[in-house]
Amino acid sequence: MFTDEHLRSLESVFRSVCEDFETELVEFNGEADHVHLLVNFPPKVALSKLVNSLKGVSSRRLKQLHPELIKPAYMKNALWSPSYYAGSVGGAPISVIRQYIEQQTRPH
Repeated sequence: MFTDEHLRSLESVFRSVCEDFETELVEFNGEADHVHLLVNFPPKVALSKLVNSLKGVSSRRLKQLHPELIKPAYMKNALWSPSYYAGSVGGAPISVIRQYIEQQTRPH
């Protein structure tokens, strides 16, 4: 359901939310039905609160910016599923993680 234009909007929203949390969105990419974020954040930031804000703010903003998503994406009044995956990459070379995210099949 996401196009490149939608993903550009999402990246902008995610960067803004990350700034509000004093975190850094290091890398972003997405596919038609999900996104990948590499976020550098300090221990004082609760991951669940960051993810909740990323999902909530982006859902509201995408409704405003891309009303064409309202019918397909918001039939259950939610852009995102209630679940998410978070993994720690401490010790792994950031270049490897960035490469993985960059290689996702981004829609046109």
